[in-house]
Amino acid sequence: MRSLISCLLLAATVALVESPAQAQRVVPKLGTICPIGYVDTLNGKCSTLGLASYTVQPTNGQACPSGWMNVGGNYCSKK
Repeated sequence: MRSLISCLLLAATVALVESPAQAQRVVPKLGTICPIGYVDTLNGKCSTLGLASYTVQPTNGQACPSGWMNVGGNYCSKK
């Protein structure tokens, strides 16, 4: 049983770390402002209010990768 739980936790961790960027309607608020196209919902999250979904990823303090642009709020968006 313990090894099954360990395997599931490892699989979940790998899925979170290596998951490709996907379009999100709600993202965590990482800084003092939300990324462009998102509205602060005052609960630590930023939302598009269901009107659109953008492919964004955190900058983690680095420059955005090629093919991505900085949209503020510590996020990059797919061009």
